[in-house]
Amino acid sequence: MPQQTDVGHDSAVRDLLGGAVAALGGAERPGQVQMAEAVAESMREGRHLLVQAGTGTGKSLGYLVPALLHDERVVVATATLALQHQLVERDLPRLVEAVKGTQLGKGVDTSYAVLKGRSNYACLHRVREGAPDEQGVLVDVPSGSMAKTVLALREWAEEQAEGGGSGERDAAPRHTDREWRQVSVGHRDCLGASRCPFGTECFVEVAREKAQQSHLIITNHSLLAIDAVEGVPMIPEYDVVVVDEAHELVARVTQAATDELSPGDVERAARRSQRHVEGEEADELADAAEALREAMGEARPGRFTALPVQLADALVLVRDAARACLSAYPKQQGGAGGEPDAGMQQAKGTVQEVFTTADRMAADLASDVLWLTDPGGASRVPARLCVAPLQVWGTMRDKLLTEKTAVLTSATLMLGGDFSSLATGVGLKPRERVEPGATDEPAGEGVLPWVGLDVGSPFDYGQQGILYLARHLPPPGRDGLAAAQLDEIVDLVDAAQGRTLGLFSSRRAAEAAAEHVRERLPHLTTLAQGEAQLPELARQFVEDPHTCLFGTLSLWQGLDVPGETCQLVVIDRIPFPRPDDPLMSARQEAADKAGGNGFMQVAATHAALLLAQGAGRLIRTTTDRGVVAVLDPRLATARYGGFLKSSLPPMWTTTDPGVVRQALARLSSG
Repeated sequence: MPQQTDVGHDSAVRDLLGGAVAALGGAERPGQVQMAEAVAESMREGRHLLVQAGTGTGKSLGYLVPALLHDERVVVATATLALQHQLVERDLPRLVEAVKGTQLGKGVDTSYAVLKGRSNYACLHRVREGAPDEQGVLVDVPSGSMAKTVLALREWAEEQAEGGGSGERDAAPRHTDREWRQVSVGHRDCLGASRCPFGTECFVEVAREKAQQSHLIITNHSLLAIDAVEGVPMIPEYDVVVVDEAHELVARVTQAATDELSPGDVERAARRSQRHVEGEEADELADAAEALREAMGEARPGRFTALPVQLADALVLVRDAARACLSAYPKQQGGAGGEPDAGMQQAKGTVQEVFTTADRMAADLASDVLWLTDPGGASRVPARLCVAPLQVWGTMRDKLLTEKTAVLTSATLMLGGDFSSLATGVGLKPRERVEPGATDEPAGEGVLPWVGLDVGSPFDYGQQGILYLARHLPPPGRDGLAAAQLDEIVDLVDAAQGRTLGLFSSRRAAEAAAEHVRERLPHLTTLAQGEAQLPELARQFVEDPHTCLFGTLSLWQGLDVPGETCQLVVIDRIPFPRPDDPLMSARQEAADKAGGNGFMQVAATHAALLLAQGAGRLIRTTTDRGVVAVLDPRLATARYGGFLKSSLPPMWTTTDPGVVRQALARLSSG
């Protein structure tokens, strides 16, 4: 890789950042400059950095400029595809162009590449040879309604291969998850570049080769977790990782380390093995699937504090049967003419996955949480066994933070007014914190010094926003929205003349509120999540100010609607995790047993993060104005209310509904 010029000092960062901002038509922001200098120092000193940069700071440039100037490879990991697209399609191309136009930028390696998990790319072997059916036989074209879409995906993949395209799923024609699986593979199904007849054209291999030659690599939290935490090599060697949307990191790492198992998974592995295994091992695996089904039927849904004996025996049976089945596969997995037998390899991969998961579940480790999902409800989704790590901070500390320098950034890193909650969650200890610019560090073996920095926001929240705490309402109950809450929503929406984003704790609450507003305010357009795809709902919401959009979790974090479209954000209740959430309840109990306060460390921290994200939907530019209305009186009355409020943007606060309605009416008429 070409060497970077020796410009890793603050003046160089300021000059290059200033030149880039000017070239992009922007204005200098003090918080952005402060962030860029802190990121450069972190990279130079090898010291971890947590930097909170409010919406509008321009944090992407705040870390991309010092990343380009760093003399070793830097990985940037995001949580969402939206930010990944923003970086690759907008921020980086414009920044690179601006850097090349400056004197300081000469000699700077501006190469970058995108790297995603294998299943995000089309597989040319599967496209050209077919996908395995339930018996593991490669089928050229699937039958039924999805055949047309799959053929279109194959045609697109061939065009990508001929034209030098990336073969990434995001660029593919419209499709479902099931249809995409007909043209893609996971890492267990892949033949490997050396054995695949299409290895030299492989989209994944091309992407990896480009990453190997690039200074910046843009990836996602999940791939970072697989590479660093699980130890599966996915990313070329690097020196520093910048984690954007870092408030999501613990959840994404947990998700990457979560496994599931059902009787259907075991049966599928057995069926696929029958044509490759000559003995009775595949039949014995099918018998083990039946034993697992019976044991799961006898078990009660929810978290297991102790693994039921019948279920433990069934998992051991599945594990042992899967191990025997794996051993029974032929050692040479070649087909006719010595070609690799893709069907056999993929069938064996499904058995390997069953073995690995059953082995982990049967071990019943104290470091894991095991639970059974409830198959009830209209969805008729079969019950599944799930296992997840009780905590991930230890593995993150040992396998990521000890090996690499990490810069973690987000608009919401400080919960309860402090970095400690997030730092602890990722594996950094409060006593290891050092002040920005300090030269002294905590002594001792294994110490990982880190800096926490809040660079603020360009927004004047005290002037731009009102936080309304509906103290007079009754506390929320288990039976959904009360009549008083529904009436309050109608009064607020009426004053705002639409322009409302409703963030609800459940789909049922969102739909009930939407129905009530439609009946009482029929002159407004009221949309509910689930009535159309989210991009379509967001488009309608933006195009007509006299519109309300009500929904659940994905709206709390993923929607960016600046301007008069959104002048009122309604939050129905404090978003504590459900009491029966297996992982959250286990983590809360573990914190209590360790002498901490499980409610504050787990439930309140989870709620604070979501509240901060939800309230952050309101003010997106320096000209936005509006109200965040929380219809849960506990935010004003409960002892933990102060912790939650200190996690929110510093808006002017009131409990007077009349003042709020007047403010909304003035905004809507202006």
